[in-house]
Amino acid sequence: MTKMKLSANMKKVLNDQILLEASASNSYLAMASWCEITGYQGAANYFYAQSDEERTHMLKIVHYLNSLGTPATIPAIKAPVSSYKSLEELIKTALKNEQSVTKAIHHMVEITQKEKDHSTYAFLEWFVNEQVQEETKFETILQKFDLLGRDKLAIHEIDKLLAADAASVESDPPA
Repeated sequence: MTKMKLSANMKKVLNDQILLEASASNSYLAMASWCEITGYQGAANYFYAQSDEERTHMLKIVHYLNSLGTPATIPAIKAPVSSYKSLEELIKTALKNEQSVTKAIHHMVEITQKEKDHSTYAFLEWFVNEQVQEETKFETILQKFDLLGRDKLAIHEIDKLLAADAASVESDPPA
């Protein structure tokens, strides 16, 4: 059986994406830990689920590369930021993380188009759609601060909303 060949550039950017997804998973794990220690149990549950989701994204890429006979590079990752001034700052950081992931995915899609790599393009379509959802989630959470406020009661309500979102993420079947 002949395996599809990936260009050296495509292998590199897919392996770079493994690092980005692993870093996102660790970042969300650190955010979850901070939330748990700070008393935001709903947000902690939400970010523990987000961490698992990012790891799943990483594994999708690992399996894709391996299925093509191209060994995936499992990276060492830097320790993430582990302290935040506020829940709102943490959510803003999460949105920035997702925006950088989106940019990287769009870059990969552009490469697949230039190289006429239709298989990888089709594989990446799922990630393109996923990133729209990811960014929208965090933008919507940030809107809650403007709608509900930033006092203790408003933040408590936002934490409860995150708890409900975490419960729905945990009940979704893995991608």
